[in-house]
Amino acid sequence: MEFLTADWLGTPAWFWVAFLAIVAILTAFDLGVLHKEDREMGIAESLKLSAFYIGVAMLFGGWVWLERGGEAGMAYFTGFFIEKALSIDNVFVISLIFTYFAIPPKYQYRALLWGIMAVIVLRGLMIAGGAALLSEAYWVLYLFAAFLVFTGIKMFFAGDQPMDVGNNAAVKWISRHMRVTPQLHDQHFFVKVPDEKTGKLVRAATPLFLALVVINLADLVFAVDSVPAIFAITTDTFIVYTSNIFAILGLRALYFALAAMVHRFHYLKYALAAVLVFIGSKIFVSDFLLGGDKFPAWISLGVTAALIAAGVGYSLWKTKGQAEADWPAPAP
Repeated sequence: MEFLTADWLGTPAWFWVAFLAIVAILTAFDLGVLHKEDREMGIAESLKLSAFYIGVAMLFGGWVWLERGGEAGMAYFTGFFIEKALSIDNVFVISLIFTYFAIPPKYQYRALLWGIMAVIVLRGLMIAGGAALLSEAYWVLYLFAAFLVFTGIKMFFAGDQPMDVGNNAAVKWISRHMRVTPQLHDQHFFVKVPDEKTGKLVRAATPLFLALVVINLADLVFAVDSVPAIFAITTDTFIVYTSNIFAILGLRALYFALAAMVHRFHYLKYALAAVLVFIGSKIFVSDFLLGGDKFPAWISLGVTAALIAAGVGYSLWKTKGQAEADWPAPAP
């Protein structure tokens, strides 16, 4: 029992145990009950399952609010909303990856699930590294803030440049150093095939495995934006990690609904750019203009939610009646 009450990264261990237990239960239920067999998920099911995951995340945030106080609760919800909005861009990239490797919808969910498992570990390592840096040198937070402002400005003025999956370095490396089958083998990442020279059975990767690798690499790229953004909201490692993971857990459920209409959210990137600039700028405002006083958490949450809502609303209005083939669209 002493272990559960011990402090771990600034939070009692039992908070971490409760969070990891929820993640494990949700994953086991998802894979073992909801999707025991590979099948295509419809948009209606995708939205219902996504609503369930968002509901769980909201309940967890309410628990954090009650147990840790309003400031921690505000930071959790702000981080969750930012990561959830940024994940829409991630959905577009994942859709490109699945299209390039010709992965049918009924196998996409399994690849997304295993991708999420890898993300839980990789994001944990990135967040732990960021927390360690901040504990040793607070000025690192200014680097994070400046990076967010720069990224936001760059995102606002950048054009649409789809990811070139075929020229991805990881895909080329795996193709040169591993046997890769030209076709899928159901839901398998690896299969045994006859060697062309000896005829013996040898292990080979499938296109589904290549898609999984590229998806995880793409997430690392997105994490370079999202992780500093949440650290700019709070340096509480527990809040940073849990808000990040809960937002990502529901991504695989939301993917199938968003993938069918991702072009409707084209203009959301401008709102996300404004969010990144705001989050980064408030660090400098707080420390240099407010004399070190913390920027009110409710203002951060309110501005973030308003910008994202405006981006979604403008995108849906601007793209009403437009087909996916009409995109990319011009800047607003």
